[in-house]
Amino acid sequence: MPRLKTVAFTIMMCVFLNAYSQNTYAFFGSFNRDKNTEGIYVYKLDTVSGKLSKVTAVKGILNPSFLTVSPDGKYVFACTESKTKNAGSVSSFKFDPEHQTLTYINSQKSGGENPVYVSVHRNGKWLVNANYTEGSVTVYPVSEKGFIQPGVQNFHFSEGSINPDRQDRSHIHAAVFSPDFHYLFLPDLGADKIRTYVFASEDDKPLHIQEPSFNKTTPGSGPRHFIFHPNGKSAYCIEEMGGAVSVYSYENGKLDALQRINTHSKKYKDDFESSDIHISPDGKFLYASNRGIENNIAIFSIENNGTLKNIGYQSVKGKHSRVFGLDPGGKFLIATNAGTNNVVVFRRNAETGLLKKVGKKIKIKSVSCVKIRKY
Repeated sequence: MPRLKTVAFTIMMCVFLNAYSQNTYAFFGSFNRDKNTEGIYVYKLDTVSGKLSKVTAVKGILNPSFLTVSPDGKYVFACTESKTKNAGSVSSFKFDPEHQTLTYINSQKSGGENPVYVSVHRNGKWLVNANYTEGSVTVYPVSEKGFIQPGVQNFHFSEGSINPDRQDRSHIHAAVFSPDFHYLFLPDLGADKIRTYVFASEDDKPLHIQEPSFNKTTPGSGPRHFIFHPNGKSAYCIEEMGGAVSVYSYENGKLDALQRINTHSKKYKDDFESSDIHISPDGKFLYASNRGIENNIAIFSIENNGTLKNIGYQSVKGKHSRVFGLDPGGKFLIATNAGTNNVVVFRRNAETGLLKKVGKKIKIKSVSCVKIRKY
């Protein structure tokens, strides 16, 4: 009898774990270069084993370079027509987890060439897009059914910085809401600034100038992506050209510099290409990706005051990891390697913060980004 109980318990646990593992999805974009080929891919993530299983994909869109998911999980928003001369758009899709379908809704012009980042407000009613080449940001209302309305605001920036090859003009690389969604932060790689705006979500035109309107970063650093600590007291910016993470204390729209720490294991003259940045859900570790020479993830522990301490590096098992993501439970990190056309899953040690590759690599041509969502 005890043996039968043990077997029954084991079966029940397997059923439970299997059910639990079936409700997390990973959305991938790609530089498909051709609307007749698949551009956005949806995979199911097994949160026990880390295995990715393809469930659907969509054609008919060009170069979806970055994705985000609405707060309720019903809609996927994408930067489309990225890296397409004199073009750019943002597009929306309806995701049905029950039937595992992703359906195109509509698109709007991005308001500038080469859109690279899109964020949705927590109320689901506003979408904000950052245009890299044009150096601009556009704000769109979103209807209840995920339809992107025409843009109501479009701000262009012009000034550059000290590197004539990379910083001849403004290049907005991200648009990130503050934890309370009252502010919007825009890392400007071209101008070496983190721009700040008030976001009044009840207004017809929600973006308003904040004073001071920006934080100046190290000349030639090229701020790229930006993230807040789960406690809302610290913020972190990865600098593509400088190969560093800058740490800030944060309160009510104001950033104060605390630290600047290298993301690379060695000092190089150039070719840093630092790219993406994420924090574990427990707030204990920060991860930053390096492309270029190293092609790895730099791992940092986060001290009580918000500063960082480097604790190691993990190869991404490929090249040019433009964007990576952590699953909501913090168990897995997924790297997208555009240069080697593969996706790699790593299991995260919650105690040490270190990473270990699991499962097989997934092949996705010119994979550009990943967004992970639990349903």
